[in-house]
Amino acid sequence: MPKKTAIAAVLPALAIPSAALAADDTERGALRPSGKLAHSADLDERLVRTNVRLARRLDRKPDVRRLRTLPVSVLRERNARLRKRVARLAPATPPHLQAIAACESGGSPSTDTGNGFYGKYQFTQPTWQSVGGTGNPAAASEAEQDRRAAMLFAREGSSPWPVCGA
Repeated sequence: MPKKTAIAAVLPALAIPSAALAADDTERGALRPSGKLAHSADLDERLVRTNVRLARRLDRKPDVRRLRTLPVSVLRERNARLRKRVARLAPATPPHLQAIAACESGGSPSTDTGNGFYGKYQFTQPTWQSVGGTGNPAAASEAEQDRRAAMLFAREGSSPWPVCGA
């Protein structure tokens, strides 16, 4: 049976702040042949440990070719590329809607104060349904609330938010 090649992406590192990734690579260490780290910070240790753990896990599988461990600079570069791809996939909320949401609910998508207004943009039930929403707006995902608010804003402008839309 032909051997399969596996590619491991270090997903937990996506949450690393970009400021930590901007540090000079010359100060960062790489993995020694012995498997120990040379001059590395906590960030580098976590990246390398994850890479080694994935490589060892794949090495135990008989039909997968062993992955070599990668230097921290390569892992950092790959994680930066992944972060950029994820940012492109998630559309940004326009600034005018961010301002409305901050004013209406503090930006919290699950806001339900019991006054007949729900969610990040404080939709009423009829308004939510008029833009194609179903159920309680506060129970909808933040992305869906953003999408429905954009539809409402395109249709009616800022009038549905008389205080915060002005």
